[in-house]
Amino acid sequence: MLIETLSVFPGVFDAYLGASIMGRAQKKGIFEFRAHDLRDWTHDRHRTVDDAPFGGGQGMLMKPAPIFEAVNAIKASDDRPARVIFFTPVGTPFTQREAERLSREERLLFVCGRYEGMDERVYSLADETLSLGDYVLTGGELPAMVVTDAIVRLLPGALGDEMSPQDESFSEDGLLEYAQYTRPADYDGMTVPEVLLSGDHARVNAWRRRNSIERTARLRPDLLETANITDDEREFARGFMLQVEPEGEAE
Repeated sequence: MLIETLSVFPGVFDAYLGASIMGRAQKKGIFEFRAHDLRDWTHDRHRTVDDAPFGGGQGMLMKPAPIFEAVNAIKASDDRPARVIFFTPVGTPFTQREAERLSREERLLFVCGRYEGMDERVYSLADETLSLGDYVLTGGELPAMVVTDAIVRLLPGALGDEMSPQDESFSEDGLLEYAQYTRPADYDGMTVPEVLLSGDHARVNAWRRRNSIERTARLRPDLLETANITDDEREFARGFMLQVEPEGEAE
């Protein structure tokens, strides 16, 4: 897989994507990363990428011309078709399922905004738009890194253990992951559930499934609407949902 970014700060990707799992995955050839500097497609001595918005208002907007030129040039630089993705508050919410879908693409190009936003016309270049949540960041570089991380760790061989992504939160059945523990079994009076020390794999698996459902019911009950669970498991979850005190009723 080839992942590319277009940004006015291409250097910010180096440290994170060169470290740990991301760095090892690149060295193993699991994915290739290229960061492009938007200023390379400007034509004035100041390498200007922004201008004041028509109609007035706060801040500066990213100009359309450098972005159009850059995206078209980058797409033409490789024979593999690129899926172009912009980040915007009106985009599709990014979820684990979106990460799984994008991990099957051959090539991705993330266009990172800055300043007060982008000229609306540049979104005609997008194959899709994504949103990481209902908040505002100073630029699209962090979202691009978040999405890249979520995608790369799903690629075969990236995590080393091929089963690792399957047991995680939001994977497969749409539930939160079960609680996990390591040594010591007793720390300052806080003990590990006995079943996890039993060596009985069937009991351990059953406990993890129940714990996953319980944690989802307590912490993210909204996920149960689309979770892949049985009727009996849904009834089990409902008992924990009833124990959650509705907001505003606490004394």
